[in-house]
Amino acid sequence: MENIMKMINEYSTFIVIGLTIITILLFVIVIILINSVNKLEKKYRKMMRGVNNKNLEAYITSKVDEIEGAVTNSEKSLEECKNLKEELRSCVNKVAIMRYKAFEDIGSDLSFSIAILDDYNDGVLITGIYARNDSTTYAKPVDKGISRYDLSEEEIHVLNEAINK
Repeated sequence: MENIMKMINEYSTFIVIGLTIITILLFVIVIILINSVNKLEKKYRKMMRGVNNKNLEAYITSKVDEIEGAVTNSEKSLEECKNLKEELRSCVNKVAIMRYKAFEDIGSDLSFSIAILDDYNDGVLITGIYARNDSTTYAKPVDKGISRYDLSEEEIHVLNEAINK
């Protein structure tokens, strides 16, 4: 016993320094653990926000139901978007216009050709020819990029321009 006391007395400064270092390390660990607990508590409070005397299982079940409802709504919305996208393909999507002089002896570019097509290249070609005494407008149907009527150079140009959009 005397040897132990003698050893403690000889190395007391080292023992005190060692215990001080261990105490400081433990203090740092405690601070880190307190911060971790605080973060967990914040997460817990955030998760349990709005829960009044409900048990956790009921709360989680209600949240899962809400998520499933949101997923269902999202899937319906995606399906509606696909349907709208398909419907838009048959709407006017491609338009081209060209103004030109139909007759050399008449003023400026008052004649015109317009191609109005959908994504399937179906639509109409409208041509207006301006003459000195009158003006005439023609409409020619277009099916899959082809008209069953003869087309002028300007109409062919406008049709190709619209198809390539």
